[in-house]
Amino acid sequence: MNVGTDSVLSRGVASTWNSLERPGMGNGHRVRPLILGEDYARFDPFLVLMEDWFGPHVFEDHPHRGMETVTYVIDGELDHRQGGRATGRFATGDAMWMTAGRGVIHNEAPASGKTVHTLQLWVNLPAAEKMAEPRFQILHGVDAPVRREPGAAVKVFSGESGGVRAATLNHVPVTMVEIALEPGASFVQDLPASHNGFLHLLSGSGRFGRDSVPAQAGEMVLLDPPVGPGESTLAVTSGPQGLRALLWAGEPLHEPVVARGPFVMNSEAQIRQAYADYRAGRF
Repeated sequence: MNVGTDSVLSRGVASTWNSLERPGMGNGHRVRPLILGEDYARFDPFLVLMEDWFGPHVFEDHPHRGMETVTYVIDGELDHRQGGRATGRFATGDAMWMTAGRGVIHNEAPASGKTVHTLQLWVNLPAAEKMAEPRFQILHGVDAPVRREPGAAVKVFSGESGGVRAATLNHVPVTMVEIALEPGASFVQDLPASHNGFLHLLSGSGRFGRDSVPAQAGEMVLLDPPVGPGESTLAVTSGPQGLRALLWAGEPLHEPVVARGPFVMNSEAQIRQAYADYRAGRF
């Protein structure tokens, strides 16, 4: 690992990969698993990242406990309902940050009845916050604070970039930024050196990290492991068509993970209690 001026770590790239699309849960649902939740320590505090294409009656009412979902709309419009009531609508370029905490039953459905294209990330909650009060934050892209550099516009959905900070509430420190670069432009994202991080390329191509590792649209880019404490930077340079990517980074929890279906807890006993509470109508 290289350390730049003033002891700021220059982050490298551990790996890049692509994933195959597969049939989902019926009704035309298609899914591309980008992070499968098979190596929690490697992605901590992140659990799962899925790319979905879905129409009506795919994600009907379903429960969650002990984690957060971050849904980003690549294309389309979603209505969100919780407990049978509407809690908001969000569309292309928007995100919803849902804290399940002690338990929610919710539904995300295409507002127009047409296919919606989304990314959904699951973020683990620390043991002390597993039973937090649920909350829903709709983050409209047009309202997000923007960091502007030559050839770069960076929307800050959570955390900060170059001193530009989002007002999003977090239980775990998480950076979520949407990076848009003009062809051949370069940009540097600041991150705590203790954070795990990765990018998903929405369009275009680029080179990432201190070794200028190439990646293109549809691919994932995993940063090298965190070393903390201190600060780090990630260098990004776009290709000839420009680049648009989402970057997430977060502070690892270093806690046991026991996940069953939509519940993410720290022990088997807590999972059994989650199912019992759900069946008893205590969500």
